[in-house]
Amino acid sequence: MRVIVGLGNPGARYAYTRHNAGFMLVDALAEGALWKSWPGGLGDYLVLPDFILAKPLTYMNESGRFVTALLHFYKIPPSEVLVCFDDMSIPLGQVRLREQGSSGGHNGMRSVFEELKTDKVPRLRLGIGPRPPMIDGASFVLGTFAKEERPALDKMISLAKEAVLLAVKADIACAMSRYNTQNA
Repeated sequence: MRVIVGLGNPGARYAYTRHNAGFMLVDALAEGALWKSWPGGLGDYLVLPDFILAKPLTYMNESGRFVTALLHFYKIPPSEVLVCFDDMSIPLGQVRLREQGSSGGHNGMRSVFEELKTDKVPRLRLGIGPRPPMIDGASFVLGTFAKEERPALDKMISLAKEAVLLAVKADIACAMSRYNTQNA
């Protein structure tokens, strides 16, 4: 993995929402380093010694625009990017890595697939579920984590950070075998 992308929505209004779990993860990986702004305001990025971190600032539904621009600029194939995003079908605290597959209904991943013209994009899904039956999906993902959910969220971000670093150091298959079976 040469590029780690966290999906989310820009701005203070969305900062602590479930939909910004991807941003939370890449911010944790950045460890306080200062992000750079991509020309045209498409996103923020950070070049580290072992990989590039990225946060699209185009809102979730257009995340692929920045991912594509970044990969084209650095001449990196889609197979070497790891897209990290929230998934309400996975229980809070769990992570799932996959080498390829469908978007699972996630609009940010759908945008990435459309812009890159492939679904062969590795991804790390961050569990934010389950969605209560009386709340629609959009309201749920745009809602903030409850105080009692914070410990599970913090553990999940820590676990996901370990998974990303192993995927970078070894490979995604190794990270999948270690982290897909663990709970935060």
